Amino acid sequence: MSDPALLRADAEGLAAPLPPLMADAQHLAQSVLLGAHGRRRAGMGDEFWQYRPSIPGDEARSIDWRRSGRSDAHFVQEKEWQAAQSVLLWVDAARSMDFASDKALPTKASRARTLAMALAILLIRGGERVGLSGFGLPPRSGQVQLLRLAAAMSDIGEAPDYGVPEARGMLPRSRALFVSDFMGDPEPVSAALTKAADRGVKGAILHILDPQEEAFPFDGRTVFESIGGSVRHETLKAGDLRGRYLERLAARKALLADLCRTTGWQYHCHHTGASASAALLWLYGALEHAH
Repeated sequence: MSDPALLRADAEGLAAPLPPLMADAQHLAQSVLLGAHGRRRAGMGDEFWQYRPSIPGDEARSIDWRRSGRSDAHFVQEKEWQAAQSVLLWVDAARSMDFASDKALPTKASRARTLAMALAILLIRGGERVGLSGFGLPPRSGQVQLLRLAAAMSDIGEAPDYGVPEARGMLPRSRALFVSDFMGDPEPVSAALTKAADRGVKGAILHILDPQEEAFPFDGRTVFESIGGSVRHETLKAGDLRGRYLERLAARKALLADLCRTTGWQYHCHHTGASASAALLWLYGALEHAH
């Protein structure tokens, strides 16, 4: 039989990341003041949207007689469409995301998970279904799903140096979000976005970078090494690399932005030193308009 003390220690170790992640995400979500959540088009729902003139075929019971009594025409009261939709998240858990250039800054992974969880809180609060891309955690609603999401995002395990977007399990005409530093091979990103677009999936890319990765403030003798150690480069004149590095970074951003334009997605670059609330507002707005 298993040792109860070891079992408890393992359980506590597994659960340890959940409270801080949930607390940070809840705090971030609360900092974003949003109005009523809705699709802003007619359909099944409880919230009033607008009056429209009646047309042939409208049933008599659908006419708002109080509003119609104030004019010579008949008006129908339309409700706001509130059907729940599915949103699938891919949050890069690769080793490259563990980087932070300063102790005062969060790692890219920490910021990515917090933003994704805060977005999930807002979406589920609005009645949406949220899950993770792939087949491990399908979209569901409710508070229990938030705990499942937090657990899945905290269960990192073995990871490669650079992440590959996951487009499997995406439902047709759903929405999606990819969060990563996109430091690896761009071909899988292009393939995933194309696959998603072929299924009618619309969404957004959040490109997360550390301020040091944007500025490249290196000079003199420098050793560059990936978090996992698979890439290593030593130079005596790091300053000479700045121009080429910045050109490649700009090219990578342009490539991602072009992929988004081609597939009907939206692109945004966020630095870990910038406001998380501003990034969350952008994400929420981007997914709200991804129809």
